[in-house]
Amino acid sequence: MGQLVEFPAEGSGAVLVEVSERAAGPVTRGMRDSAVIETAQQTFEDAVHRVEPAVQAVVAHLRSAAQTPDEIRVEFGIDLHAEVGAYIAKGGASANFLVSLTWRREGGAGPA
Repeated sequence: MGQLVEFPAEGSGAVLVEVSERAAGPVTRGMRDSAVIETAQQTFEDAVHRVEPAVQAVVAHLRSAAQTPDEIRVEFGIDLHAEVGAYIAKGGASANFLVSLTWRREGGAGPA
């Protein structure tokens, strides 16, 4: 098992996330269920909020196309880190976004 990081949730409770790298800076450590748990320096919501501008930019750009798609689907991985929060996970040497666009024919006509 990797290192566990506890992200406090807004309101009450917390989200435990398994991470592969140990935090390099100061963290709070505690023992729970025989595992060392680090406490993140921000809430889970704050961490995830960091990737929102990237998602909004991708969707806004696709919606501004000359032929706006009826449906936009964007998939990407999010990595969580005790110090920096969330960031878009990379695959290989660059970040990956899987984008699917759907256009529906007007009038409900089927394929010709």
